[in-house]
Amino acid sequence: MRRARGLARFALLLALAACDSRKPSQTTPATGAAVQAGPAAGAPILLGHVGSLTGPDASQGGSTDKGIRLAVDEQNARGGVKGRQVVVRTADDQGKQEEVVLVTTRLAVEEKVSVLLGAVATGRSLAMAPIADTHRVPMVTPSSTNPMATRDGDKVRPYVFRVALASPLQGLVMARFARDTLKLQRVAVLRDVGADASVGLADAFLSRFKELGGEVVDDQSYKAGDADFKAQLAAIRKKKPEAIYVPGALVEAALIARQARDLGLAIPLLGGDGWDPARLHEVARGALEGSYFTSLFSPQDPNPRVAAFVKRYQARHIVVPDALAAHGYDAAQVTLEAMARAPDLSRTAIRDALAATRAFPGVTGDITIGPDHGTAKPVALLKVQGEQATFLRAVLP
Repeated sequence: MRRARGLARFALLLALAACDSRKPSQTTPATGAAVQAGPAAGAPILLGHVGSLTGPDASQGGSTDKGIRLAVDEQNARGGVKGRQVVVRTADDQGKQEEVVLVTTRLAVEEKVSVLLGAVATGRSLAMAPIADTHRVPMVTPSSTNPMATRDGDKVRPYVFRVALASPLQGLVMARFARDTLKLQRVAVLRDVGADASVGLADAFLSRFKELGGEVVDDQSYKAGDADFKAQLAAIRKKKPEAIYVPGALVEAALIARQARDLGLAIPLLGGDGWDPARLHEVARGALEGSYFTSLFSPQDPNPRVAAFVKRYQARHIVVPDALAAHGYDAAQVTLEAMARAPDLSRTAIRDALAATRAFPGVTGDITIGPDHGTAKPVALLKVQGEQATFLRAVLP
């Protein structure tokens, strides 16, 4: 009952956010929707970041915000955009869907930001998206990997863009690596059925591995928070695979690895970007030694762009940037470059410039916005060795 009331409240908030009841600066006769001019002459340009600065995703939200602010500060040091300084307004969504609706609406309508950046999680980006479209505010989600982040059913959302690689593409890369490099013939899959990203990765991997002549001998499942995987692993052991693809979170992957070893399954695990490299040693404690996974960014990448970004980020924050920081930086960079190219600073002009982004040299790879308002970029392949994840190479899907 409590869950039903919560869902009803969330639906009401979305409906209220979609109603442009406040007075617009100008209205088109055909649609009645607000037409937003750019900021007043001489005024700073406002970027609104919807970030999880508190709650369960606070570390991810904090990293994203730091990446965004580094990009903006660097642009301001070069003179800003069209001679104006850029100001970031960050609103804490607390990791809550209903809070996302409230703070996104406030940034779009009351603070009149030129662009929205966010959110950390795809589910919260999906809550932001209809608000961005309704109020005609360009929105760039830094780290959402679900292709549906930029879609409304079978239509592409006109004002919403994604700079992170779609998660299923990682599954394709890992399948080819498993077949061509590791020379694996028989693998099993153990997926988190409660996570869309894990399911998408598993489906893509399974399909491509079979296309490449491999055999998927078992496809087992679990849900995030589970701690006992012995039944699934016992069933997998009977099928004698050469590796297990576990595209879930690092915590469960580490537990699965320990229990697999206890059962005598001394085979590598393969994973996706849920295996957080920054927490690898802290969580896995050697259990994943010799395993492989894909990531959307590696600070070890020898690409000069990456090395320079890591140096600048470390100079400011001491720590090495993670994938969230890198994607926050790139989301801001793409936005700032689109603003500079746009004929003016109206939201529509910025939206059009974002849609026209081609081969932008980001630290996470060259970014071209495609017809689906997403992008395709290299995937980092890493191997767990000792206490860290060692970068092997970057691979285009």
